[in-house]
Amino acid sequence: MNAVDSSPQTRELSIWSVIGLTRHETEEWSRLRGLQYAQLAKVARARLLTQAMAALMTILLFTPVVGYGLIAGWLGALCGSLTYTTRTDWALGDTDQRAMTRQEFWRQALGTVINALVWSVPVVAFAPHAMIHLRFELWTVLAMLMTVSAVMLPTVPLATLLFSGIVGGASVAQFAFGGQPGMAVVSTLFVVSVGVGTISASRLFLMSRLAAERVNEGREVVRLLLREFDEDDANWLWLTDPQRRVRQVSRRFAEALGLAPEQIEGESLIKLISGPHDPNQPADPSLHALSERMKSRESFANLLVRVTVGGQPRWWELTATVRTDEDGKFLGYRGVASDVTDERETTQKITWLAKYDTLTGLPNRMMVTDALGDAVEAAVRGNYPCAFLMMDLDRFKAVNDTQGHPVGDQLLAAVAERLMALMDENALCGRLGGDEFCVVIRDASQKGYVGRLSRDIIASLSAPYHIGNHVLSIGASVGSALGPRDGSTVEEIMHNADFALYRAKQGGRGRHCAFDEGLHVETRARREMEVALRQAIENGELELAFQPEVNAGNDRIICLEALLRWNTREHGQLSPGRFLSLAEESRLILPIGEWVLEEACRLAAQWPANLRVAVNISGRQLLDPHFIDHVVKALSVSTLAPQRLVLEVRESAFQRDAGSVRAMLERVVALGCTVTLDDFGSGPSALTHLCELRYAGLKLDRGLIKGAAAGNPESVAMIRAAVALADNLEMTVTAKGVESETDLDVATGLGCGRIQGSCYGSPMRLSEVEQLFGRTEVLPQPGPDEAIVAV
Repeated sequence: MNAVDSSPQTRELSIWSVIGLTRHETEEWSRLRGLQYAQLAKVARARLLTQAMAALMTILLFTPVVGYGLIAGWLGALCGSLTYTTRTDWALGDTDQRAMTRQEFWRQALGTVINALVWSVPVVAFAPHAMIHLRFELWTVLAMLMTVSAVMLPTVPLATLLFSGIVGGASVAQFAFGGQPGMAVVSTLFVVSVGVGTISASRLFLMSRLAAERVNEGREVVRLLLREFDEDDANWLWLTDPQRRVRQVSRRFAEALGLAPEQIEGESLIKLISGPHDPNQPADPSLHALSERMKSRESFANLLVRVTVGGQPRWWELTATVRTDEDGKFLGYRGVASDVTDERETTQKITWLAKYDTLTGLPNRMMVTDALGDAVEAAVRGNYPCAFLMMDLDRFKAVNDTQGHPVGDQLLAAVAERLMALMDENALCGRLGGDEFCVVIRDASQKGYVGRLSRDIIASLSAPYHIGNHVLSIGASVGSALGPRDGSTVEEIMHNADFALYRAKQGGRGRHCAFDEGLHVETRARREMEVALRQAIENGELELAFQPEVNAGNDRIICLEALLRWNTREHGQLSPGRFLSLAEESRLILPIGEWVLEEACRLAAQWPANLRVAVNISGRQLLDPHFIDHVVKALSVSTLAPQRLVLEVRESAFQRDAGSVRAMLERVVALGCTVTLDDFGSGPSALTHLCELRYAGLKLDRGLIKGAAAGNPESVAMIRAAVALADNLEMTVTAKGVESETDLDVATGLGCGRIQGSCYGSPMRLSEVEQLFGRTEVLPQPGPDEAIVAV
C-alpha cells in the first residue's frame, strides 16, 4: 500500500483516505474519522431490524431443507455477532466530539468481518442442499443486506466493503462452482457496484464535512480577529462612505484622535488626521499619497501616514479594502489603523546608530565607506578625482591616560565639532574609531583643494581645547589619497590614505602627506612582504638566534635572549627591524609571537637546568586575551619550568591600554615567570613603570650606555638613578649594547650587574649555542639565577 494523504486539507481524497487505511494518521484525520463512525450509533437499531428480517426470511427458506439443529446453531452465531457489533457501534456514538483511536477503528472492522462470516454460512452450508430457486431467493436476501449497508453506512465505507466483499464473494463462489456462471458474473458486478457506490458516497460525505469545517474555522478566525481588534488598544477599525467621510465611529478610533465620536461622525478622514493646515506649507507627502489612493478607489495595505493628533505629529499605519454592493457600486472603505510612532522612532534610532558614531555624532565607518564608494563611482562617471583624508590625533593617548576617559571623550567631541565647522556640501567628515577621523571629498578637481583643507584641519585641531578646568593641546596628522588614481576600490583608497598618514607621522607629525607613486611602490612592496610573512611560519622560514646575558662579576651566562630571524627565499635573512613593524600593523605579530614563545621554550628545555631564556613580548600580544593561554601551552608542551622563562616588555607596550597590559603581566608573574622592563630610559615615563608591577629587573636602553661612554652627564645620571632605584626595589640591572672595553668599564663602574652585547657575544644560531655548551667546563655550583656555563 502506497503512502497517501496525511492531511484532510487535500482537494481530492484518495480511496485509502476514504476507507480509513492511510499509513500516517494525524490528529486531524482521527477527528474526521470520528465524525464518520459516530453515524453507526444512529443507525444501529435500523441495522438490527434489517438483519432480523433477513434472518427470519432465511429461517423460513432453509428450515425444511437443513433442519432445526443447524438453523438454531447459525441463529445463535448471528445473535452473538450482532451483540458484539451493536455494542461496538454504540461505543462510537461520541466520536464526533473526540478523536477516534486506531484500536476502536479495528475493533469495529473485526465485528463487521465476524458478522459477514456468519452470513456466509447459509451460502456455503445451506444453499448447496437446496433447490435452485432457494439459492436465488437467498441471494436476494443477501443483496438486500448489502444494499441496506451501503445506504445506511455511507460514512463507514470499510464496513460495507468488508461485508459485501465476504458475503458477495461467498455467493459468487457458490454460483460459479454450482454451475451457474451467469449468476456468478451478475453477483460480481453487483458487489463491485456496491463498493464503487459506497466509496463515492463516503467521499462526498467527507468533502462536505471538510467544507463545513473550513467554513466554521473561517468564521472562528473572523470572530477571533474582531475580538482581538476589540481588545487590542494598538489597533482600531474605521469606515468611510463614498465621499471619504467617516461613518460608524468606533470608540478607540475616537480615542486615537482625541475627539468625541459625535465630533468625528461625517467628517472627512483626510481632514481629521491632517490636523490644522497652514496654507503656506505644503501637505505632508504621506497624506497626499493616502488621498490619491482613496480618489482612485483602490485598496491599500500598511500605508504609513503622518497624522497630527492634539497638535503633535504621530505616525499611523493604515490598511483598507474597498466596499461595494451586490451591483459593484462603490460604498467607501473599511479599514484598520494602528499607531506605530514608537516603532518608527525605534527604527529610526537603530538606523541612526548603525550609521553614526554615538560619541561624536559623526558618520561612522560603515557610512563613510558607503559615501566613499558613491564618490568613487561618481568620479569614474564624471572623469574627475575624489579624495579621502585620514587623520590621527597626536598626543591624544597621553591626554586619555593622564586625564581619564571622560575628559578624552569630551576632547573627541570637541574635535568633531571643529571638523564639522570646516566641512561644506562637497565634504563629509566621519570617525573611524578611537582617535582616527576622516573626510570624504566628492569632487577634488579644484587645484590645491585637498592640501588647503588638510592644512586647515591640522591648524584647527592643533589649537588649544578648554575641557572643564583643563587646557589641552594636541595635534593632528593627515594622509590623503585620490580616487580612482590611487585605487579603484574603497579598500585600496582607504589603505593608501592610511599609509600616507603613516608616512606623515613618521615625518614628524603635524603635517599632511599625499599618497604618490613613490609611496605606491613602497605600499606594493609592503603588501608583498605581508603576504610572504603570513606564509613564513608554514614554510619554516622563521628561526631563532640567541644572545647571552652574563653576570658582570663572574662572567657566567645567566640567560639567553631569543631573537627572531626571517630567512626569506628572495631576500635572504632579514633582521627584525625590517619586518616587525609590519607584523605589528597587520596583527601578524600574534601568530608569530606565539610561535617564538613555543619554539624558545622547546629549545630551552634542552639546555642546562639553571639557564633561562628571554622572549620579547609586544604590546599587541599583551592585549590579546588568549596570551596567557599561549604561555601556559608553551610551558606545558615543552615541560620548561616557569622560573626559567623571562618575558621582556618595552615601555611602548603600555601606550595602548596600560591597565590591561599590567593586568596581563600580573597573571604571567602569578604563573611563576619572570618579567623585565626592556629599553629602560627610552621613554619619558620610564621611572613610573617600575612602581606599577613586580619586575625582576630592567634593561637599560643601549643609548644610555653609549651616552655615558661618550661622557654625557645626563646619561650617567640616568644610569645611576636607575641602579639606585633597582637596588631599593631588589631588581637587577642589565646594560645592553656593550660592544667595547670602554662600554664594559662604564657599565660595571656605574653598578650594572649584568652585561649584554657583542663584547660577550653576538646573536648566535642554535648550532653555535649547542657548541658553546659542549666546550665549556662544569664550574662550581652556581647561584639560583646563574647557569653552569662560563665564557
